[in-house]
Amino acid sequence: MAGYTDSSFRQIIKEIAPSTICITELISADGIAYGGKKTMEMLKFDKIERPNILQLFGKRVEHFKEAVKIAEDAGFDGVDINMGCPARKVIGSMHGSALIKTPELAFEIIETCAKNTKLPVSVKTRLGWEDDSTLDDFTKGLESAGAQMITIHGRTTKQAFSGEANWDPIYRVKEKLSIPVTGNGDIKSGEDAKAKLKNLDGIMVGRGTFGNPWLMGEVCLALGIGSASGGDIGHRPKDFDELKKFMIHHAEISIKVHGQKKGIRDIRKHFASYIQGFPGAAKLRSQLVQVESIDEVKEILSQI
Repeated sequence: MAGYTDSSFRQIIKEIAPSTICITELISADGIAYGGKKTMEMLKFDKIERPNILQLFGKRVEHFKEAVKIAEDAGFDGVDINMGCPARKVIGSMHGSALIKTPELAFEIIETCAKNTKLPVSVKTRLGWEDDSTLDDFTKGLESAGAQMITIHGRTTKQAFSGEANWDPIYRVKEKLSIPVTGNGDIKSGEDAKAKLKNLDGIMVGRGTFGNPWLMGEVCLALGIGSASGGDIGHRPKDFDELKKFMIHHAEISIKVHGQKKGIRDIRKHFASYIQGFPGAAKLRSQLVQVESIDEVKEILSQI
């Protein structure tokens, strides 16, 4: 979700489904410990996003120690340690799901984080590196180290995002742990969430929101969280005119968060996702991914 779940997107999600617990995009514990300008900018968020969880990645224990203290001071509601990202550049640095291969280091990171913040510490991981043979021991070790919740994506690191997510090992882990366990992978509708919840404590949704943030509202309704009649759940645009207004609204929030130049640049990928499947989408996409201002966005959309 790196590059997608920034503050502007989280605000959009919370407008649609206020019951959603937001998690930031991947943020480097090293970058926070060093006080990197770009990294520290990523820690800023609007109060509408709360509860908002800071998602950290890295491998240096001493940097996690500093990062969780800063997270607490920044007003986050929890810290989630990423041990599930399969991206090559992430695991190539022994970050993300590469920590599955170094369980003692993974446990030390969790223990250090838990001891140095009052915030709840959770973990996002995968079934394993090549299979789920180490999953039970790994998650039990995370729990013993101080993790207060574990989210498991139903694929291995080797699978990345290929094939279908397998939730059966996640249900098995839930039976063995005393802390909350949530599942993740291939949630594309509210019915998917309802069918896959079973004995789990919650559902995490990621890529399914690309171009479809309304999915979170559908998930909340399917799980009985919030009320459409009470105005808690935003509805999917009924036609392209409504979608255009929504796209402009998202762009305006992005500009407010990041400024004109970066705000427009960051919203382009969302535009490409929003229009996917509409007639003439390819031509429109080629225009929208090059926009430089909100006025240009409005002009292009006004012609459709």
